[in-house]
Amino acid sequence: MSVIDVGGTVREGEELDIQAVTAWLKQQNVDVVEPVQVTQYSGGASNWTYRLKYSNADLILRRPPKGTKAKSAHDMAREYHVQKNLAPFYPVLPEMVALCQDEAVIGCDFYVMKRIEGIIPRAKLPPELNFSEAQVHELCVNVIDKLIELHQVPYVGTELEKLGKGDGYCRRQVEGWDARYAKAHTINVPSFKYVRKWLLDHIPADSKTCIIHNDWRFDNVILDPKHPTQVIGVLDWEMATLGDPLMDLGSALAYWVEDTDNQIFKATRRQPTHLKGMFTRQQVVDYYLQKTGLNTDNWTFYEVFGIFRLAVIAQQIYYRYFHKQTNNPAFKDFWIVIHALHIRALKLIGLQKIEANELAQKYIAKFKELMPK
Repeated sequence: MSVIDVGGTVREGEELDIQAVTAWLKQQNVDVVEPVQVTQYSGGASNWTYRLKYSNADLILRRPPKGTKAKSAHDMAREYHVQKNLAPFYPVLPEMVALCQDEAVIGCDFYVMKRIEGIIPRAKLPPELNFSEAQVHELCVNVIDKLIELHQVPYVGTELEKLGKGDGYCRRQVEGWDARYAKAHTINVPSFKYVRKWLLDHIPADSKTCIIHNDWRFDNVILDPKHPTQVIGVLDWEMATLGDPLMDLGSALAYWVEDTDNQIFKATRRQPTHLKGMFTRQQVVDYYLQKTGLNTDNWTFYEVFGIFRLAVIAQQIYYRYFHKQTNNPAFKDFWIVIHALHIRALKLIGLQKIEANELAQKYIAKFKELMPK
């Protein structure tokens, strides 16, 4: 069935020593029978993801990329244990198989998990699905509901409690991403000076603390091939932690490209959020707040933070390309996207300032009165 997500050819310079991996798996008493076919998933902009299709087992291997990297973002052991410990409470996680922390095997840590067979909704839904507007809407709601479900996981008294650093998550995030941007800056991208200062000046208290995914996108969920509006898997837990759910939502919406967005954003779209039947970003926020009972009087902060954070992630990846630590051509034009994200953040801050300014609101109201009907 062609709608099932499969890997592609392994990129040059990112080859996997499959003999070494197979030998190590056997040492861990993992039953694998050769021959094995190795393919690579193109979606992983940070950690590299491979499919190992043995004659008796279908496995996924995750490893960090070569080159400099944000230490915590590529911690294989952490990613492995988060999924293992979360699985009893959140039954859409892949089954963990084995974790390797012996760099003598392939030169870095890696882990292996069972593959969940299904559909990954990327920029374009497979045409074979032929979704109606109602089915698109159902998919949209189901994906948001899975995020809400994650935010309700009872973590207190479990191993998951060790993920957090206590109160002050919002401040740590703003300060942390600010420092990361400064470190990864290249000469061809903006400084984000005004946006960074605005974020630091508007940090709210944490709305609550819960398990957050921190990279919630449609292309990180797996859909049931038989019932393709249903989510059967959630992937990419490398940044999961204990934190503020509104920060998680703000970060998720940075990827939520609407049909009315400008051409640069449409060109970067990685998920099918432009389709008729999908919520707008504002509708997602309204739905989430209504379902969870949370509220905020400064949603702009979370949205601007999400955009800045995405700019930092893109810049960290582009930094590796700029300094020739990766040759993946997909990263060549990331600097243009970073400029577009900068403009988008400035616009949101400007809009929020106008909405908060009583005099500006009076002028707008007066202007509307004078406009011909």
